Amino acid sequence: MRFGGSATADLGCRTGSRLSSELRNLSEEDFPRRKPKARGEKAPAEAELQGTEIVFGAAPCLLALSQGRRRLCRLFVKQGLALQRPDLQQACRQAQSKQVEVQQVNRKELDRLASGRVHQGLCLEASPLGYQTDDPAPEGEPGRDSAGPPLWLVLDGIQDPMNLGAILRSAYFLGVDRIASSLRNSCPLTPVVSKASSGAMEVLEVYGYDSLADVLKAKLSRGWHVVGTVGAAEADMGIPVLSCSEFQQTKPTLLVLGSEGDGLTPELRALCQAHLTIAPRRDLHPGVESLNVSVAAGILLHSLISSRRKERC
Repeated sequence: MRFGGSATADLGCRTGSRLSSELRNLSEEDFPRRKPKARGEKAPAEAELQGTEIVFGAAPCLLALSQGRRRLCRLFVKQGLALQRPDLQQACRQAQSKQVEVQQVNRKELDRLASGRVHQGLCLEASPLGYQTDDPAPEGEPGRDSAGPPLWLVLDGIQDPMNLGAILRSAYFLGVDRIASSLRNSCPLTPVVSKASSGAMEVLEVYGYDSLADVLKAKLSRGWHVVGTVGAAEADMGIPVLSCSEFQQTKPTLLVLGSEGDGLTPELRALCQAHLTIAPRRDLHPGVESLNVSVAAGILLHSLISSRRKERC
């Protein structure tokens, strides 16, 4: 199935949790403003970020601070907001508890740190996150808390960071057991992906593999069901094509999604035991014939996970 371009997800974050009176009584002296740069001194994004990157946005920064998966360096907060917004107060409190330096900076500095993207008054200098390349629980999946047989989402060649982030957000929300991605032709796990995922990337472990074909073959040999996604015009002879609403997940399953432009590679498509489609609800105008890949992922995952309940009934 070929998919459209970038997703536009709700990237906002609000936190309504009450904060302690001790935090409310903090003065601005607890969060020093950034000192003016001396002549010739380079900005953080140019000189001080060696081996680090800038995470931006309220949800990604809060989760990066709380999850302990990154090496944390500095938290940048918009001047005048640190004591006004609960989410920024929470971020400052978490940073202080981890002995992370907190600096108040103006909006222009935050805009520059976030490369002009929406930062919601918060940026965090931290080490990057990468794909997990070990495979600690390939069979029994200890620690699973979802009902029904395991469901893995396999991503081949997702290159747009907004799409990848939106897919991670949906997969986390819907309870996917593992996300596997190709290491060779896929988008890295960047701060843009974290923002598009509304911070879900900070929580999820996303596994990277040199050969997705080997993953599929290994799972097929152990009785897993491998289903891919195709459009009606891409259907292969000899492989069943089903509407996603007709498919029922009755055993461990891999759902394989291809790239935004080309869909599944022929090698992966040939390894699928069934191909799933999403049926449109109207006659489509030429040029508006496909779904964004992240939207398609959400529909397909919800359909498969819902089919578990149908099977139990």
